Amino acid sequence: MDQTADQVDRVSDRASQFVDDARTVVYPDENRVLRNVLSFAAGVGVGVAAGVLLAPSSGAELRSSISGKVQNIGDKMRGRGEGYATGTDTP
Repeated sequence: MDQTADQVDRVSDRASQFVDDARTVVYPDENRVLRNVLSFAAGVGVGVAAGVLLAPSSGAELRSSISGKVQNIGDKMRGRGEGYATGTDTP
């Protein structure tokens, strides 16, 4: 039983050392900000690519739809703000 535990510990130590060595090869600097920014940018790129590939409509239709929704939201926000700006808003 003790031999098995020792072997497991040695294998675990080897695996940890392997992971540490791989990490230093992939990320030689400990600059985590750069790594996080690159990971985020890669994730955004994958998301955009998947969205474009899986979109049910053409690019022009999709852009038009997005533009229309953004304009509707803008119009709603401007409509809410007009009463406050003129002082005619009633609760």
